[in-house]
Amino acid sequence: MSTNIIVVLGAGVSGLTSALLLSKDPANQITVIAKHMPGDVDVEYCSPWAGANYLPFGAEGSRLGKWEKATWPHLQYLAQNCPDAGVEFQGATVRVRNKDKNSTTGKWTAELTKPSPWYRTVVPDFANIPSHQLDPGVDNANYFTSVCINVAVYLPWLLSQCRRRGVEFKRAIVSHVVDAATAHHSGKTADLVVNCTGLSSMTLGGVDDKTLHPVRGQLVVVRNDPGSMHMISGTDDGDGEGTYTMVRPAGGGTILGGSYQMDNWDPNPDPNLAIRIMKRCIELCPSLVPQGQGIEGLSVIRHGVGLRPLREDGPRVEREKIGRFWVVHNYGHGGYGYQASYGCAETVLELTAQVLSQKNHCNL
Repeated sequence: MSTNIIVVLGAGVSGLTSALLLSKDPANQITVIAKHMPGDVDVEYCSPWAGANYLPFGAEGSRLGKWEKATWPHLQYLAQNCPDAGVEFQGATVRVRNKDKNSTTGKWTAELTKPSPWYRTVVPDFANIPSHQLDPGVDNANYFTSVCINVAVYLPWLLSQCRRRGVEFKRAIVSHVVDAATAHHSGKTADLVVNCTGLSSMTLGGVDDKTLHPVRGQLVVVRNDPGSMHMISGTDDGDGEGTYTMVRPAGGGTILGGSYQMDNWDPNPDPNLAIRIMKRCIELCPSLVPQGQGIEGLSVIRHGVGLRPLREDGPRVEREKIGRFWVVHNYGHGGYGYQASYGCAETVLELTAQVLSQKNHCNL
């Protein structure tokens, strides 16, 4: 059996999930190379800032929708069978205001907030909330069982699963994507590189994807536990602001969000935005605080800012020959990296198999 030398560039959720699925083939010898690793906290390392949850955004029949659909069974399995992964089922209520239709957040959540979305047959317990139960100003709402992921547990869990299968990890800063091909731990030149560098693909030599944009997300992590997940399609505070809550399992705290600020690179939390986020979340989910209390009833753990790697044409999951090296890209997932992670990684597997079949055919 011939050995396939593979380098995965990037150790966010896309890189780790790709490495994990690739590692299940014993012929693949894999090195993950990354500037940042699980446990690091840096604004350019997006994955640790995510909520994260499963709220599908892809249109029915789109590549993103298919990747999200393909990811659900994996997350469901983890929630049912792997408590050490930090993934748990959680009820989700999604509310819609018709007046948000043309706003930034309204467009972002357009598929999620449809009265009869495609994912109604995928997630458990999907139901439309009766009109007489809707809050004032809300035009329709859905409920279903989702999952919430404690990313501080899940990312190290992914790394540990990779290590169990022999994947090696190296810290490095790579300026050109083909440089990764010569950085395999074996000293051999890689047969291909899997590029999972997220927003860094904007400036990564050989890629230089100028269709990528940072979408700034600000959140507040609190100790208060409302017990479920909530989201609404928009706010009256600003076009690039949103409102959502989710409870991270395994003591990860409750996430209060948020913002969707295109091309905003500011890594510092905005205290005024933080106040608006907390007020909106309490209005959306009054059980966050003791009855009659406002933001003074919140026990704040920390404030955070992450930059979602949004690509204009959607995630780039495709193969490309750069110079004499094959590269399989898997980046540009915006705010849906976790909920599309396994679907995208399965496509990486297919593309990798195509490249390696050519190599192995030439070696016959």
